[in-house]
Amino acid sequence: MATTSDLRTNLIIRWNGTLHRVTEFHHHAPGNWRAMVIMKLKNIATGKSVEERVRAGEDIDIVRVDKHSMQFLYREGENFVFMDNESFEQIELTADVIGDGAEFLLDGMECDILFYDETRILGVEIPIFVELTVTEASTALRGDTATNVNKIVTLETGAKITVPAFINEGDKLRIDTRTGNYMERVK
Repeated sequence: MATTSDLRTNLIIRWNGTLHRVTEFHHHAPGNWRAMVIMKLKNIATGKSVEERVRAGEDIDIVRVDKHSMQFLYREGENFVFMDNESFEQIELTADVIGDGAEFLLDGMECDILFYDETRILGVEIPIFVELTVTEASTALRGDTATNVNKIVTLETGAKITVPAFINEGDKLRIDTRTGNYMERVK
């Protein structure tokens, strides 16, 4: 059995009888009190996030998860179609299963599908950074300060993000899929 010292971000654990993903954690030692670990967990089934405090060194049930590399093929309505690179078997997943990064999936992108007990799909790990082309750029809107002017653009996947005013249609941008934030313009 593992302990709190084995925790990592994105680890799947069984907590209170249900599967959760560790989204954040940190060790806390308040003066002369006992050390504790504060974990932010996201319930796999419901998507609800909770914060839990446990003693440092407490046992944690880490769930074994298998990763299968699959290629994103296309979007069909509300579903996303993936193909196994070895068996060429195709599966359809909803945006809820994929998570927040679903709007940044580009045809042909390689992703890791997370399986529990070889049959139950827990989620999809998409690349942390993707490079996407701007297909539509609006005019800049003045923000709270004169130096920080931003505008909203549409990317080739249909996602809309806020970027600096100098970004134009046709520019290729690096996007952080965890936050949906613009990182830089790519040449």
